[in-house]
Amino acid sequence: MSLLDDRLRRPRRVALVHDWLTGMRGGEKVLDALCYLYPDAPLFTLVRIPGSVTARIESRRIVTSFAQRLPSAGRRYRSYLPLYPAAVELFDLDDYDLVISSSHCAVKSVVTSPRTVHICYCHSPMRYAWDQFEAYFGPRQVGRLKSRVLRPIMAALARWDASTASRVTRFVANSAYVAARIRRYYNCGSTVVYPPVDTEFYRPPARRAADPGFLIVSALVPYKRVDVAIEACSRLGVPLTVVGRGPEQPRLARMAGPGVRFLGWRSDEEVRELYQGTSGVLLPGIEDFGMVPVEAQACGAPVVALGIGGACETVRHGVTGILAEDGSVEAFTAAVDECRRATFDYDAIRANAERFSQDRFLRDFPAVVHDTMTSTVRPS
Repeated sequence: MSLLDDRLRRPRRVALVHDWLTGMRGGEKVLDALCYLYPDAPLFTLVRIPGSVTARIESRRIVTSFAQRLPSAGRRYRSYLPLYPAAVELFDLDDYDLVISSSHCAVKSVVTSPRTVHICYCHSPMRYAWDQFEAYFGPRQVGRLKSRVLRPIMAALARWDASTASRVTRFVANSAYVAARIRRYYNCGSTVVYPPVDTEFYRPPARRAADPGFLIVSALVPYKRVDVAIEACSRLGVPLTVVGRGPEQPRLARMAGPGVRFLGWRSDEEVRELYQGTSGVLLPGIEDFGMVPVEAQACGAPVVALGIGGACETVRHGVTGILAEDGSVEAFTAAVDECRRATFDYDAIRANAERFSQDRFLRDFPAVVHDTMTSTVRPS
């Protein structure tokens, strides 16, 4: 990571806030970059599993909420969603000049003092409370009775989420797609700064020899629609490797045929090797941004993605991959088939990924912070 002007990097008293620390996914990779930019900032989070994130994140002072003391908090943290409004509002952030929240759930609603500048890097407005209730808490996922009980709870959570948007001084969105959702649900504008992808670590192999199989790297949760990819590969008779874990794994394993293998989570080095050797990486769900397709392209791998959401900003149809026309199994099967028959320019795929490098994030995000700090008038 390159050095930055200290005026931009280090406002006087800075705090970072992140929803939970339970594993290294896309949001935590953004958080890791924020920890690099603000090395002395303490980190506030709802729930933490020690050792689940990078050493850079783990090395700072970490303050957890009362949810940390609830039974099996590290495993059942999603079950405690209704308690998170109270938990985030109890964080004591009065002594900070700048608060940066990295939020996809509740922490964008932390309470700060009137003189504090609060910049929210928004990965997404709360999906399960807004437009993806059925994917997470529908009858098929949790049962009819539990779904019926949860619906008014999530509706109340959505109202709280919208009513607290004014606590943010400036929203930063991870994609134009998320910027539109921020406008729709919060009635707020935002600045787009794409997440940092380590295009130096994720790189093409010295010699590319792709196998005939496809790859998914994903948390196994409902909105990722991994079942669509499994069905598509089954229809085409092509192998599929699934990297990741999550509550959907038992159901997905039951529907998978002998051509599907589940590897669980793998190290970054192992994932890079899989990217380098696959015929294509599959992204069948709607992504807010999606770091996996950019990492894959940095390794020279084409991507088959649903042509909605962040993938439309990261995948160039016919050049770096294929965008499926809709979310049906039929459309995704056709897109996978088109990908395996196509010829791609791997240098062009790599060049597309370089638009989302770490250096660009480390330049653009501090510039937004500097602009916000210098243009916002706060009482002393």
